[in-house]
Amino acid sequence: MKRILFAAAAAAVVSTATILPTQAIARDVVVRVAPPPLRDEVVPPARHGYEWAPGYWKWNGHRYVWARGHWERVRHGYAWHRPEWRESDHGWVMDRGGWRRGDRDGDGVPNREDRHPDNPNRS
Repeated sequence: MKRILFAAAAAAVVSTATILPTQAIARDVVVRVAPPPLRDEVVPPARHGYEWAPGYWKWNGHRYVWARGHWERVRHGYAWHRPEWRESDHGWVMDRGGWRRGDRDGDGVPNREDRHPDNPNRS
């Protein structure tokens, strides 16, 4: 019985040790070369319950590769943000984008404090 418990504990320690370095690797991508300009994409007709996620340039470790736009199922209370490159002191950093809670209309006021959270023309 002690051997079984020892083996289970050892397996738990080994599995934890293999997970931690993997999580530590997930850092920001920094590239010294600026990305190419965004491509013009033909946006397909709207689909009920879905939002179009436009394409973007991703880094494959050697060069920029175009990731085509695709449909994302709408998440109530969230807004889709396109992945984009931002220039920093060290090079170009990828903001991974994705679904984010909060400011649906992009006016800088969080939805919980915004009287008109869906009005992008609000000043």
